[in-house]
Amino acid sequence: MSILDDLAPVTAALAADADHYDRSGEFPATGIEAVHKAGLLTATVPVEQGGAGLGIGGSARVLAALGEGDPSVALISAMTLLTHLRQAQRPHWPEELYQQVLNSSAERPTLLNAARVEPELGSPARGGLPATVARRTADGWSVSGRKRFVTGADGLAHFLVWAGTDEPAPRIATFVVPADRPGITVHHDWDQLGLRASGSHDVSFTEVEIPAGHILDPVERGARAEQDNKGLAALGLTVAAIYLGVAHAAQKAFHRFAHERVPANLGHPIARTDRFRDAAGEIEVNLAGARQLLYSVADQYDRGEDPEPKAAQSARILAVRQANAAVALAVRLLGNPGLSRGLPLERHLRDIQFAAIHAPQDDIVLRQLGTAVLEADA
Repeated sequence: MSILDDLAPVTAALAADADHYDRSGEFPATGIEAVHKAGLLTATVPVEQGGAGLGIGGSARVLAALGEGDPSVALISAMTLLTHLRQAQRPHWPEELYQQVLNSSAERPTLLNAARVEPELGSPARGGLPATVARRTADGWSVSGRKRFVTGADGLAHFLVWAGTDEPAPRIATFVVPADRPGITVHHDWDQLGLRASGSHDVSFTEVEIPAGHILDPVERGARAEQDNKGLAALGLTVAAIYLGVAHAAQKAFHRFAHERVPANLGHPIARTDRFRDAAGEIEVNLAGARQLLYSVADQYDRGEDPEPKAAQSARILAVRQANAAVALAVRLLGNPGLSRGLPLERHLRDIQFAAIHAPQDDIVLRQLGTAVLEADA
């Protein structure tokens, strides 16, 4: 049986605690433990290394299931899943260091995430170089700087810190910083509209000592690192699937309300009215189309068909728009109950707003696509 055949219990487990963690903003430890026990945190690790060997399509389905339960848990999990997936596609970790991560992952949740965004720089997707510095020491590196929006910061085993070196010929690289090292401070400043339990806090690194071998993908500071547009487009599909999961949860909440609500003047559930049946149909059309878009393109990667980046980016944008439209319609039709914290729909409405913040943002993609098609027809 495939690991994808048994996702429903994990979705249910996450959903049971989602409201609690949304209200408290705590690190969702029980949800992460459930994902770990199901073997999903290492689902993208190759089979020969102890994982399930999932690719883009499988990852999208896993993250949709987790997003339906609790998108904060899904986003934290996604960072680890996608780190393993990149390693499977293009091994770039020192072999001994990566094996240590795998050994730890077999025993406990071992979360990984890139720390790239900075207060002054903003998102690296829009260009620029990091102010965070890795200085040479007698035994390795000393990392200093501040990063923003580090999802799952309180529960990470390793921060993957994007920084520049102080060498005579400076380089840009990612430094693997164990979370238990002295000099790391998590600033609990994540206080957002949605994804409240994702814990995407700022993190400061003050002369954090790491071994010499904890460096990934170094390039000369003056060089322009080659951007893997195909890889970024493919991984973007998997993150978008989280919000498809949120929309599925909203759809179910809408159905549940429609079946349970029996106005006195009707004498039967509002699910039997034309208005709600029409809305349910429109919501399903949006979500069926979003599923088809995301999964069909994602599966092309796994079949080795290698779709163009613009196909993946277009599918991502359209699927997210349709998921947003589905949730908005469900909330609008319910009126006041849809915005009540006593029902989950308002939480789903808040959470799905975050689909637009992941890099590359829509404005960048749309300008690239628009430029390309205009030039093609010049």
